[in-house]
Amino acid sequence: MTERGRRSAAAWGAVGWCVGVLALLVALPPAASSRLPERLATHWNAGSGRPDGSMALWAAALFPALVWVLLTAVVMVALRRAGSGAGGAIPGWAVASLGFGGVMLLGGQASIVRANLDHADWHDADSVTSWVVGTLVVATTVGSIGFLAARRAPSQTPPATDGPVLDLPAGQRLIWLARTSNPWLQAVSAVTGLLAIAVVVGVLAGLAESVAVLAATPFALACALVLGCSSVQARVSERGLDVTFGPLGWPGRHWALEDIESARTENRTPAQVGGWGYRLSGLGTTVMLRSGECLVIRTGRDKDFAVSVDDADQAAALLNALSARHGR
Repeated sequence: MTERGRRSAAAWGAVGWCVGVLALLVALPPAASSRLPERLATHWNAGSGRPDGSMALWAAALFPALVWVLLTAVVMVALRRAGSGAGGAIPGWAVASLGFGGVMLLGGQASIVRANLDHADWHDADSVTSWVVGTLVVATTVGSIGFLAARRAPSQTPPATDGPVLDLPAGQRLIWLARTSNPWLQAVSAVTGLLAIAVVVGVLAGLAESVAVLAATPFALACALVLGCSSVQARVSERGLDVTFGPLGWPGRHWALEDIESARTENRTPAQVGGWGYRLSGLGTTVMLRSGECLVIRTGRDKDFAVSVDDADQAAALLNALSARHGR
C-alpha cells in the first residue's frame, strides 16, 4: 500500500472510532429509559460515595457526547496545525488521546446508567467508585497500546537500491523496510470491534445479563484476528528477513540468512492462494494483503514463504547479496 493509502486507512479508522463512540454515548441512556428515573444521578460525593448531582435524561445523554465532540475537534485542530505528523501519519499522542478519552467516556456513561438503573429517584443511585477505577485502568491501557502502535508504524519505505541485483561494497550495511495494509480488512476489524464494545458497554450498563458478554467474544476474537492479518511489515538486514504482523508488530517470523536458499519476486492473487490474510496453499505460505508483486523466499526445507509488499525486487536482490556475502 502506498503512503497515501496508509494515511487514508488510518484516517478512516479514526473516523470510525469517533463516530462509533459518539453513537454509543448518545444511545445508551435512551435505550434504558424505561428503567431509569426522570433525572439521573451524574455526580457523586468523593467522601461518602453518595450522589449529589443530577441531570435530565436527555442532558445525561448529550453532555458526554458534547465532551467527546470537543475532544475530537481539539485533536483535529492540533493535527492540522502540526501537519498531521511526520509523513502524514497520525502521531501517537493523538491515537492515545482518542483511545483514552473514548474509553473513559463510554465507561463513565455505562457506570451512570447502571448506577441509576431500576431506581425511582436519583438520590437512591448506587455508588460508581469501583466502576470508575476499572474504567480508568482500561482507558489507560487502551491509550498506551494506541500510542505504542502509532509509534511503530513507519512513515516511509526506504529503498535499498535502484536495481534488481546488488553489488555490496565491503563493510557497507543496507536495510530494506516495507509495510503493507489492507483497508478492507481493517474496516472489518473496526466493525467487529465496535460490535464487541457495544455488547460489553450494554452489559456494564446493566441492560443485559452478564452472560451476554459471551456474545461479544466472537466479535472480539474476529477483531483481533483480522486486525493482526490486516497489515504486515517486512525487514531485510544483516540478520536476515523479519516479517511482523498487526499494528504492534506482533506476532512475527524470522529467517536467518543461512536459512534462506534464495529470494525472488512473483505475482500472486488471492484466488491463487485461497483468499486474504495468512494463507496456506500449494504455493506455500503467503501473506496476501493485495494482489501483485510478492517477495518470495525458498527456505532450506524447500518451502516457500511469500509476502505481498512493495519494492519486492529490491528486497530479493538485497537478500541474495547478503546471503552471498555470508558465503551461502
